[in-house]
Amino acid sequence: MDAACAAALALSVCEPQSSGIGGQTMMLISSGEKVLAIDGSSRAPSLAHVSGIYKDDRSYGYRATTVPSTPATLWYVNKHYGQLSWEKVLEPAIRLAEAGYTITPLQHRLQKQELENFDKVESGSGKRYFLKDGVPYTPGERFYQPDLAKMLRILASKGIEEFYQGTIAKRIDADMRENGGLLRYDDLAFIPWPIVRKPLRRKFRGLFVYCMPPPGAGRSLLFTLMMINMIKSKHLNRDEFDRALLLVEIFRNTLLERSDRPFDPDYYPQVAGENMLKRTYVRKCIHKITRKTQIHIPIRGTEDELAGETTHLSVIDNSGMAVSLTQSIEKVYGSKAAAAGLGFLYNNYLSDYEYKIFSHPFYLRPNAVPWATVAPTLIFRNKEEIWLAVGSPGSERIFSSIAQFLIHVVDEHQPIDEAMRAPRLHCSLGGRVSLEAERFPDELVTFFQEKGYRIDKREPFSFYLGAIHAVLKKHNGSGFQGVAEVRRDGTAGGY
Repeated sequence: MDAACAAALALSVCEPQSSGIGGQTMMLISSGEKVLAIDGSSRAPSLAHVSGIYKDDRSYGYRATTVPSTPATLWYVNKHYGQLSWEKVLEPAIRLAEAGYTITPLQHRLQKQELENFDKVESGSGKRYFLKDGVPYTPGERFYQPDLAKMLRILASKGIEEFYQGTIAKRIDADMRENGGLLRYDDLAFIPWPIVRKPLRRKFRGLFVYCMPPPGAGRSLLFTLMMINMIKSKHLNRDEFDRALLLVEIFRNTLLERSDRPFDPDYYPQVAGENMLKRTYVRKCIHKITRKTQIHIPIRGTEDELAGETTHLSVIDNSGMAVSLTQSIEKVYGSKAAAAGLGFLYNNYLSDYEYKIFSHPFYLRPNAVPWATVAPTLIFRNKEEIWLAVGSPGSERIFSSIAQFLIHVVDEHQPIDEAMRAPRLHCSLGGRVSLEAERFPDELVTFFQEKGYRIDKREPFSFYLGAIHAVLKKHNGSGFQGVAEVRRDGTAGGY
């Protein structure tokens, strides 16, 4: 837990495009005796109302942000499940902010990609902090964050309440009022402590898979794995084209179930949230797909694009404790607006609410939580022996990235580094197949086109198609294996 919290805080400093103090954090933790889901959702400000949030407001700027929950979540987990002091856990993050880190090629590319959106924020606060004189940093340049370091030192010495009820909260309130934002001191003072929930659990090929309950997207991953589990691995891997078609239809079915069965346990506890995970229902779904091996969900001509940026990390130790943690500020570089004098980006999670259907559980209401796509996952060989901690960023592609990784590892017995590097694809609900085109046969692309799918050709090892970060505890003997995604930034290491 200490390693996970320290790494999450450090990544809040050196992956500002993905997560940060201004975002939210969710995780699964295994104490060696039981598995818990830590729901660190952020909250909508009290002033947030559908009639006052225009479409552009949700995408960038000060009106796009929810109450940051990452500081409260990591402090809570450190206090209740860690051993090191909060000051000690914050040390690496403070050091990175003060001493700086080198900008990666990925960060340079994303800064270049988001230049236009940075310019949409009238105050230019995000641009001043995270660009160099209005242009992207070059790869290898050192990036320093003195204001963020000062704020983290205050959190280390005075505690997390200073962020939500002290001088930092007052500075955020003043910054929001000056720039037309919605977040207020009262919103922060009602500290968004995480909720400890019961994780979802299902079996896949004899393994016990634990995943994030709503408002996370663990149901999506488990529903996908349950459908795959009902197909024998020798049949699933018999023909490359048939398997690809089967997978994209499974992915579409999963997205349909998620959109048709939104569930927030805080608003609608009387609704059974696990209906879509009942074996009898899953069997009906996979039977429809496999019966004629054809498209059974109509393909739409247009659809909304879901894109986001996130950080995932996985940790296992010798005692059997494990953490799978996913945190985000939603879109790349969040709202593109930064807290003046504090050095962190506000999130733009107001884009993750429902704005039209009043009865929807994630309809925008004061203090409501956003609908999340994260699926941090822990896998056990039996009910007690941890085997794998895994997760991915990638918005709606998270569940499909993890599912394909597990197929390669469990069904095909690939080492986790090979499984991570394997060609990857995804299919949206509307029938758009995104795939690393050069890494698949041309005939497969033609095959999908002839079936009526729209093709979205992505580059080899595409940023768009998720990023597996996993730790595996070896079956035989002692020791671990770790893998960090080549599609994005990351590293694997141990002590």
